[in-house]
Amino acid sequence: MRRADRLFQLVQLVRGRRLTTADFLAERLQVSTRTVYRDIADLQAQGVPLDGEAGVGYRMRAGFDLPPLMFTHDEAKALVASVRLAQPRLDGALAAQAEMALAKIMGALPPGVRTAAESLALFTVTRALDEGTRQRLQQLREATEQRQKLHLHYLDLHDKASQRTVRPLGCFYWDAVWTLAAWCELRQDFRSFRVDRLRAVTTLEQRFRDEPGKTLADLQRAVGARP
Repeated sequence: MRRADRLFQLVQLVRGRRLTTADFLAERLQVSTRTVYRDIADLQAQGVPLDGEAGVGYRMRAGFDLPPLMFTHDEAKALVASVRLAQPRLDGALAAQAEMALAKIMGALPPGVRTAAESLALFTVTRALDEGTRQRLQQLREATEQRQKLHLHYLDLHDKASQRTVRPLGCFYWDAVWTLAAWCELRQDFRSFRVDRLRAVTTLEQRFRDEPGKTLADLQRAVGARP
């Protein structure tokens, strides 16, 4: 890879994340950490507003932008593949936005690249989510984004009914079903609820803030620590 291409990719990686470590950049760019430090120092010397330091991480200062990107044939194919695979599994609003975003990108591509991407022979035959599940998934996603608590009427796999007030943390797709990961106020612990087993969901006016031990990061750490 030419150094100019590497520097461009480095900038793209940093601007797409909140905080990016040198180790992450080295792995993605397939260079040494020392090379990453040198590249970042050169970019900073050229006026690129990279903030951070070695051993901590880097982020792009607000307001920095680059000219419109040009995608390669393979990058364009990857975008088409991602949308085709994701759309049947998303809620209606998000699926529509994905289609619109892809249309904008495709419209800006050169004819040759666009033709190659559109002719990609990769499709999904997965049955799309039913409308009820799509609407429920959208409700869960929006409550998670707005940090609003939910009241759930849930029927578990043993057909045992319960009611819970939860802090929604994220929705996860498991090849066949969606689940809601949440902090359950009844159990005072993390719980996972299958979306197709939710009998009723009410979005509450009450909002929540991150508290130690109750966040998505805490859940991910807890799952990662299990044998």
